[in-house]
Amino acid sequence: MNKLIETIVSAIEDKKGKNIVSLDLSGFDGAICSHFVVCNADSTTQVAAIADGIEEKVLETLGEKVWRVEGQQTALWIAMDYVDVVVHIFQTDLRSFYKLEELWADAPMVKYEYEE
Repeated sequence: MNKLIETIVSAIEDKKGKNIVSLDLSGFDGAICSHFVVCNADSTTQVAAIADGIEEKVLETLGEKVWRVEGQQTALWIAMDYVDVVVHIFQTDLRSFYKLEELWADAPMVKYEYEE
């Protein structure tokens, strides 16, 4: 599991995604997966590039294919389902609007500091 999260975070960093966090949902009854990885980008082009980068790197590194991807048409908010891990890539304005992390405020969170 951690290898998948590490690979996803690395792919996001490669494409300069911002404010990367992972939320551990494994302690919650009814959670649809065990982890969320959330990040944002300033343009729809970058949101789409991050999603493509994740898909390529996870397949290349771990041989895992994404199960489902939603939101690619508009690239305002792309959700990628890796069954146990769901990745949310937001355009910056939408992330602050939806406040996904606040919905899961009790979940243990890891913040990844990106160094340029």
